[in-house]
Amino acid sequence: MREAPSRVLMESLWHAGAKVQAYDPEAMGECQRIYGQRDDLTLMETQNSVLKGADALIIVTEWQNFKVLDIEYVSQSLKEPLIFDGRNIFSPEHLKNSGIKYYSIGM
Repeated sequence: MREAPSRVLMESLWHAGAKVQAYDPEAMGECQRIYGQRDDLTLMETQNSVLKGADALIIVTEWQNFKVLDIEYVSQSLKEPLIFDGRNIFSPEHLKNSGIKYYSIGM
């Protein structure tokens, strides 16, 4: 996480007053070490739990287990079905008719 884009993103979100629910199967311990306990950061135990009640899903890592998306679960879990994909792990065509607003960054 030394130079991870997720740090810049989280810090920008916090500066704007947002709360962040985060999950990364490899970086949770390091994230806890860097940021400690914060009211605006909740580290979640699973990739599905991070969706519950969230305003949007922002993808900033490309771990293999993130490449499988249960569209129905995402739609039901998020307050608004909205995905920002910073790693372009999904194709816009795949999500076109899903009812999910999808933004692939850099495409």
